[in-house]
Amino acid sequence: MSFPRRLLAVAQPSIARASSTASPCRSRTPQLSLLSRRHQSTQASRQLHHQTPRNAQPAVAPQPEHDAHAESTNPALSFPCLDALESRTASLSKSRRSLSGPEPSYTTGNHLNFHSRQPILLDWGGILPEFNIAYETWGTLNGDKSNAILLHTGLSASSHAHSTEANPKPGWWEKFIGPGKPLDTDKYFVICTNVIGGCYGSTGPSSIDPANGERYATRFPILTMEDMVRAQFRLLDGLGIQKLYASVGSSMGGMQSLAAGALFPERVGRIVSISGCARSHPYSIAMRHTQRQVLMMDPNWSRGFYYDGIPPHSGMKLAREIATVTYRSGPEWEQRFGRRRADSSRPPALCPDFLIETYLDHAGEKWCLEYDPNSLLYVSKAMDLFDLGQEHRNRINKVRQENNGKLQAFLDGRAVASDANSDICNLTLPDQPYEEKEQPADAAVNGGEAEGGAALDANEPPPDLVAGLKPLAKTPALVLGVASDILFPAWQQREIANTLKRTGNTQVTHVELGEEKSLFGHDTFLLDLENVGGAVKKFLG
Repeated sequence: MSFPRRLLAVAQPSIARASSTASPCRSRTPQLSLLSRRHQSTQASRQLHHQTPRNAQPAVAPQPEHDAHAESTNPALSFPCLDALESRTASLSKSRRSLSGPEPSYTTGNHLNFHSRQPILLDWGGILPEFNIAYETWGTLNGDKSNAILLHTGLSASSHAHSTEANPKPGWWEKFIGPGKPLDTDKYFVICTNVIGGCYGSTGPSSIDPANGERYATRFPILTMEDMVRAQFRLLDGLGIQKLYASVGSSMGGMQSLAAGALFPERVGRIVSISGCARSHPYSIAMRHTQRQVLMMDPNWSRGFYYDGIPPHSGMKLAREIATVTYRSGPEWEQRFGRRRADSSRPPALCPDFLIETYLDHAGEKWCLEYDPNSLLYVSKAMDLFDLGQEHRNRINKVRQENNGKLQAFLDGRAVASDANSDICNLTLPDQPYEEKEQPADAAVNGGEAEGGAALDANEPPPDLVAGLKPLAKTPALVLGVASDILFPAWQQREIANTLKRTGNTQVTHVELGEEKSLFGHDTFLLDLENVGGAVKKFLG
């Protein structure tokens, strides 16, 4: 059975390129030619009489012509996983040829929309001339507008955290919001937004650039968590909310809740950071990098300009499978799946066979058309760039100051967005491959870049991070971590709590759920109403 050329390119791009022409392969890798000749010789010798003298040099028998009708020693394996990809590609290709084309499944139902006609300068020099924020609310804003809670989402979530009359579908935090719930709508006015860079109604790569009437695609500028938070506070300005009762978030939202307090300490009354971090660490960066790589290696990605063609669904499927590995824990999967196969009565297969494989395959299949691929690239990169250390903050502030002139020129009509962004669109990879270098003994503590120091001694947070979180010295904070979380390990939440205490903050509540309470890993914040929800409710009052 032959493999589709497109799928081979996705799964093994380097091999696909190397095998495209014969002569370059031989010239670059002469060992392969030698191995091929040895293999042919071995095959020929096997066809000779079994009593050939041990030291004799057998003559190579002529190779018989291939018989297309000859049966193989073994039957060819079937590949239903690849059949499914081919079928989806064919279906998408057919629908793209229709008059209207398919409606992207990541478009959302009813939500509110805030439109800012004022441009926003982004941390790394990009400019959005205007932008939309999709949001939903629950509860009632009181007279002095002091009971608002801003709920920040994870990477791929929409503003639909809870059902509404306009959209009765259950939200991603349905059990946590409502009368008497952790986010008590009898007390609080809860606001949840889709972040800029996303695809659920807020401005992102799939949005139309007002400068040329075309989709941004990868002309969209690089984002940071702080950029997303600044856009959210434009919404708060539009709603007339001067100070939040609390900034609450989990996962990526836990990063944003901290960023909101660091950027606008006078406008945030309390902080709840669940399974978040104050700076991304190498393991999480590596996992998100891998997801981006498999997505960008899908030929249908087309460097981000796929909106009029077939989306890179194969790359998205694989990216989601990688992500799902980081969302749960090994102990949970041991209990849930063990080594059981989907159908033990059948022989093993190369497509999903073990229950854990079928689980990952289903997760990828379900999600591959539900989220914009470019949004995944941009939002995940923003997570990687997150660092609340003072050194990083100083660097970004310097970049922003250097680009204030661009923003003013844009406001004066002396530049367009593409011109303003042009000098941040180039990246040169190192000439030499990475080589391990000896690190100073105190590099992890003083550099603020490595995982090791923080992981080994979170009780002694780096001075750089203490300085960066100094604006939160007087802000009550709940920091919650989960021992079974491998994506945002519990040491990162301990680091946040200890750093806040080191700033002089005496109102820090730190909760860590051990494996005896939760084996759900990073996804605990979505599932554990009793322990996560209980801690949030107690803290908010």
